[in-house]
Amino acid sequence: MNHRLASLTGTALLTAAVVLHAPLAQAQAGASPPAGRCAALAQTLQLPQVTVTLAEEVAAGALRLPSNGMGPPMDVSKLPAFCRIAATAKPTADSDIRFEVWLPLTGWNGKYVGGGNGVWAGSIAYGDMVGPLSRGYATAASDVGHQGSPLDGTFLVGHPEKLVDFGHRAVHETAKAAKATIAAFYGQSPSRSLYASCSTGGRIGLMEAYRYPEDYDGISAMAPANPMVPLMVMSVWSGAVTMKDEASRIPPAKLAVVGKAALAACDANDGVTDGIINNPPACKFDPAVLQCKAGDAADCLTAAQVTALQAVYAGPRNPRTGAQIYPGLSVGSEAQMPVLTVGNEPFPVATTFFKGPVLGNASWDFRSMDYDRDTQRAMAYGSEALDIPATGLKPFFAGNRKLLLSHGWADGLIPAQSTVNFHAAVARDIGPKRAADGLRLFMVPGMTHCSGGAGPSNIDMLGEIDRWVETGKAPERIVASNQPGQPARTRPLCAYPQVAVYSGKGSTDEAANFQCKASK
Repeated sequence: MNHRLASLTGTALLTAAVVLHAPLAQAQAGASPPAGRCAALAQTLQLPQVTVTLAEEVAAGALRLPSNGMGPPMDVSKLPAFCRIAATAKPTADSDIRFEVWLPLTGWNGKYVGGGNGVWAGSIAYGDMVGPLSRGYATAASDVGHQGSPLDGTFLVGHPEKLVDFGHRAVHETAKAAKATIAAFYGQSPSRSLYASCSTGGRIGLMEAYRYPEDYDGISAMAPANPMVPLMVMSVWSGAVTMKDEASRIPPAKLAVVGKAALAACDANDGVTDGIINNPPACKFDPAVLQCKAGDAADCLTAAQVTALQAVYAGPRNPRTGAQIYPGLSVGSEAQMPVLTVGNEPFPVATTFFKGPVLGNASWDFRSMDYDRDTQRAMAYGSEALDIPATGLKPFFAGNRKLLLSHGWADGLIPAQSTVNFHAAVARDIGPKRAADGLRLFMVPGMTHCSGGAGPSNIDMLGEIDRWVETGKAPERIVASNQPGQPARTRPLCAYPQVAVYSGKGSTDEAANFQCKASK
């Protein structure tokens, strides 16, 4: 394909440009570059269509980062000393891709890790850089082409090049520049390039595999927001069916009641009562069992609320053809469902996409959504730039590269079934041998979006994809542990479609007492 040829050509030109200005001394992995080399990159690092805005050494624990307004400040107090490079790439006149590259001053392991971002991005994803740097990797991440609110998609209005940047070009430009910067700083290219991210970052990882298969040797894509345009339809749908009128609204307290009822119905299906629904597709819970016998009450659902919640679980369909547009949310994801309604509208990530670039109508009412016509308009606008077809990854796997997919079953923002479906479609397309060598999916019981929830969600996906690429041995079992502050618990995650089954002996809080077996 032309876009792949262009990416390879661009990488070659970029590398050549850097080599002309890179110091001649070669540095082995783990060695320290000469003093002053970091600051010198401000003048010596000459990358096509890239302007370096910062090149400085940061002492161990001295980094200070701005808040992006999403969650608590990150703890960067234990970061090692590193060379911090900030730059802006402008591959088109309307592009403004800000990115950073962090390079360990000592103990570099010889490898590079690229990071992604979340929702509509709008700031550099430092969270994807902190972990890799602390483990000795050189790392980079970007703002995916714009500065602004991560919940607002209207930045795309009137900016077709920013759609391309956000869709795929920004992360590729960042990867090219990062590898060239690494070569200039250490005197050698990375021995291995890996990518690890979640959500929008997971989608970006899939896009890298699809459009720029040479960028990374191994990709970990967790909870990928793909295909993104149908996902936006699902997000509007899930909010709209619970907000079409007052009778249909389901307050968070009632969703908590639903979550407890679903857990009571399905927790023990795997033989262990542990506060986790191990395999939601096998759970036959119907919220109709909670319908109020008369009137309304705090511990039951009205008939309208039951209908609305059933629609959320079912997901949107085209009213003309009956075709599923996107899967619905899984039973067990109720704790996160309130996020899909903000104020008096569904998730703004989706509504701003329709109000802005898709329909160009700031006063558009989500209740008027036509799930046939408006879905088609959204696909026509953004699918080519934003969505990754399951049939497009053969070149990635042909290079013996590895794709590690994962998703939390309790994800209330991106339906877990979407990743199950994508995995199955990719496996069919590339065939059993390629799938056995280079494709794995791990579903995480009880985990919400990217982390957290009732199930163990502390998972070293970067370590797993690194080992897989190094050894060629695909992971079949990954141990997850509870987050800090939760009771100590470990559980195995099993390569899909297998599930963890208790052996019947020992503590159910220890992964060693579970086996991976085919689901019933």
